[in-house]
Amino acid sequence: MVDYITASLNPSQEKAVRHCPDIPLQILAGPGSGKTKVLTSRIAHLILHHRIPPSAICAVTFTNKAANEMKERLSKLIGRDWTYQIKMGTFHALCALFLRRHGTLAGVDSNFTICDADESEKLITKLVKPRLEEWEAKGITVKAKTVMSVISKAKAQGHNPQQYLRFSVAKDGIIPPNPPPPDPLTVMFAEVYTDYQKTLRKSNSLDFDDLLVYGVKLFRGHDKVVSWCRHVLVDEFQDTNTMQYAIMKHLATHHTSVTVVGDPDQSIYGWRSADVANLKKMQKDFSTTEQIFLEENYRSTASILAVSLAIVSKDKTRIPKSLHTSHPHGTIPMLGTFRDEKMEAQFIATETKRLVAASGGMFEWKDFVILLRFNALSRALEAALQKEGIPNRVLNGHKFFERIEIKDLLAYLQTVDNPLFVPAFVRCINTPPRTIGEKSVNEILARAEKDKISPLTLLEGIYDSKMPDIKPAVKRKIGSFVPTIRKLRKLANSGTPPADLIRELLELTAYEGYLKKLFPDWETRWENVQELITFAAQPQETIRMDLDAVEVPQASQSQDQSQSQEQDNIEMYDLEQDGFMVVDEPASEVKGKEKEKPVTTPPKTEQGLLETPLRTFLQASMLSTDSETREDGDKNKVTISTCHAAKGLEWPVVFVPAVEKDIFPFYRTEDTEEERRLLYVACTRAQGLLYISNVVGRMHGGKVKFTQVSEFISAVLKDDLTLTTTQPPAMNYPEVEVISRVLRQPCPSIEDINKRMRE
Repeated sequence: MVDYITASLNPSQEKAVRHCPDIPLQILAGPGSGKTKVLTSRIAHLILHHRIPPSAICAVTFTNKAANEMKERLSKLIGRDWTYQIKMGTFHALCALFLRRHGTLAGVDSNFTICDADESEKLITKLVKPRLEEWEAKGITVKAKTVMSVISKAKAQGHNPQQYLRFSVAKDGIIPPNPPPPDPLTVMFAEVYTDYQKTLRKSNSLDFDDLLVYGVKLFRGHDKVVSWCRHVLVDEFQDTNTMQYAIMKHLATHHTSVTVVGDPDQSIYGWRSADVANLKKMQKDFSTTEQIFLEENYRSTASILAVSLAIVSKDKTRIPKSLHTSHPHGTIPMLGTFRDEKMEAQFIATETKRLVAASGGMFEWKDFVILLRFNALSRALEAALQKEGIPNRVLNGHKFFERIEIKDLLAYLQTVDNPLFVPAFVRCINTPPRTIGEKSVNEILARAEKDKISPLTLLEGIYDSKMPDIKPAVKRKIGSFVPTIRKLRKLANSGTPPADLIRELLELTAYEGYLKKLFPDWETRWENVQELITFAAQPQETIRMDLDAVEVPQASQSQDQSQSQEQDNIEMYDLEQDGFMVVDEPASEVKGKEKEKPVTTPPKTEQGLLETPLRTFLQASMLSTDSETREDGDKNKVTISTCHAAKGLEWPVVFVPAVEKDIFPFYRTEDTEEERRLLYVACTRAQGLLYISNVVGRMHGGKVKFTQVSEFISAVLKDDLTLTTTQPPAMNYPEVEVISRVLRQPCPSIEDINKRMRE
């Protein structure tokens, strides 16, 4: 089986897979070099060859999509049962799981609500509002989004409000002996940050950054929570921030067995607090760390790789590494210069139609992507595509869980699960309308805060005539609301599946009738509601905690027996006596006696089960970072995307327009080299054909601004003019044959090509 796993790997990939698990490893994998294959093969090798129990392995990804892809591949290698014992998921999902189980150790109640970005912005807007007059008097204009970004970056660095203030005057991370006082704006940010955290804690909620902050607090302060981990693997390591690195480090506390996969050349998220320096930090913290380079690209033609490498190689601070491919040289990338953005967009649209025909139908609309530095550049392109009748879609558009009707229903369920979460209560109390005005809602919130109870508890007291009504009176108006919440709460606590809860909620609130009355597009919204039920009906794949022990295959006969015994013996603690759950029990601990199953029943609190199907569903919906708007049946569309959103994806044909000064690099950037890497990422998405373009004059702010090609491109052309061509590909038959081999698709016949061209 081990030979089967490594049979299809190249020498560098095999070396990475077979690397000794006790020596920390950095796999520096270029684009298209098969890093996912290497990562999954290494996990399988750790289990089958080194006999590390699947439940003692933690694999961290940056998206749910990546985690699901790894699960699918691993299921084929080691089977579904073992795959789903591996603790695999995003950093946020991993922290959320452990905080549900052991959050009280970090000061978090188990039924905390995950506050999404939209609700966070609303909270901060409310906190900023009373300060606006003071700020404006000092000549300061600040938006809530700016404050939100500052707070997020502070949390990503592990700084509370007080630490944020102290480090605001630091130089290179060092606070001087006699630091100057922070500037007034920083002080104001710290005040909002303090109040924001108080508001979140009062509502028993955590924002996305808090999941990491409290996760670090839990892992750092309680060794028994991480003692199960024998090996931790991290994907896209170059995108980790300070908190995510700390999580990795604490998970590796007991065994220092770490594998990370990343590419510093694709580090493009500095604005999200990603820190590429974590690669060097790991080498310092894990002094025996070794590096293996994956430099064979399986995605692109040699000509695309040549221009991509020429771009990124101008960064003199990068780790020197190359990229090569067994694919043919292929068509030379085109560098086009146009008069204005309309001509540029028109060329892209007509060229797309030409390529579909000239390829004999080998290319479909879905094989094309237009990669933009920022979304605002899409207007002319969308118009040109529409004019040519080319269907298109915008990648990473409005997300499914951000739709009004979905947020309405989730607000009800969040209120049922966590009555302290005020944003959800405020959203659902008058949805559908119950003639409870803003004044009444504010009175309810004020009374509840004064009495130190949740708003829902107050309403239940008024409904039961155990508490005096407010003014204006609401007892009559909540006649349907309180019974609805009570019925849903009873069903939720008894373990009713989330899909059934939603159906019951729709019936109790007559929500379909509400949509019909209020929204002209109610049918589409109702379809979204049905999709939510579908999502709720699916088993929510969370990181597994409590699993029956599974026998791990025997090590090879040549393996040293004492070593295998040491590998088998995971030190077990009586976690229950400290309020913990028993996480796993390795098979080796029960050899020679009847196996006892680990505890699998979640502990209870005064409010009921620590975990309910509803709570699992709510967590999955809040962490569903990859759930985009439902698409219609026809997915055959040209994609328009930002370069950032395209990372990790690939297309046969890539257009990168507006590669101009002040766009690449963006004029407000603080890191020119990160902008260079972003263009490199965009170019390396291409498999067969790459187009880079710029214009002489681009409309900006209502005026034509004359521009020039990006310095990233001009520097490359200065060294080698042959890397690009000013002419579009001829698409003669030899070129089509090469592209078909790269894409591993049947090559169309000359007759098909001629027929398409005539049409």
